[in-house]
Amino acid sequence: MATKKTETPSRIADNKKAAFNYFFEERYEAGVVLHGWEVKALREGKVQLTDGYVLIKEGEMFLLGCQINPLKTASTHVNPDAARIKKLLLKKNDIERLTTKVEQKGYTLVPINLHWKNGFVKCDIALAKGKAEHDKRDVIKDREGKREVERALKSRSR
Repeated sequence: MATKKTETPSRIADNKKAAFNYFFEERYEAGVVLHGWEVKALREGKVQLTDGYVLIKEGEMFLLGCQINPLKTASTHVNPDAARIKKLLLKKNDIERLTTKVEQKGYTLVPINLHWKNGFVKCDIALAKGKAEHDKRDVIKDREGKREVERALKSRSR
């Protein structure tokens, strides 16, 4: 009798800081070129995406600042580099469109999350525009207001 393979969680890592610091204009899903030790580390959840950003150079996209910490059981003949630059795979038309938009003032490319899709690691990236300080304060104020309303409704129902 065949054993059913257990599903790995779809989400690997999220960049929660990006939603706080940027307005997302467009979202894209790109493939990520990884080494074997990096895939094993991703399965263990040893990744940090908060300081990551995307750079377009000579018609290719690269993910910088994404830390994938190597496992202690990594092979002896491999020298893992946690801060290695990873290449992103996207259609040429999309890369050209993003290149023109990133050259405009105020736009940048930010990784949103890493996830599994059909056994491959994918990275959601967003064309983003930076938020001003007052926009960030408004987000915090709205979040606190919602919390207070929920508390009041919860205490009222008791």
